[in-house]
Amino acid sequence: MYQDSSDSPVDSAPPAHSTTTVERGSFCLARCVCGWSGPARRARDRARTDAEQHRSSPGEPR
Repeated sequence: MYQDSSDSPVDSAPPAHSTTTVERGSFCLARCVCGWSGPARRARDRARTDAEQHRSSPGEPR
């Protein structure tokens, strides 16, 4: 498993939602310290978008 350190964290977020992207083979997924994990994506940009959407969503962790 390879973690791209240039994506960690996606912006400076409150501690409740600090996201990173993680690569698994040819897929990339977003993860958050709150326990949320996005779907596996082939495009890193899409995984980063998933992380940003999660980070900016109001309310409880998804």
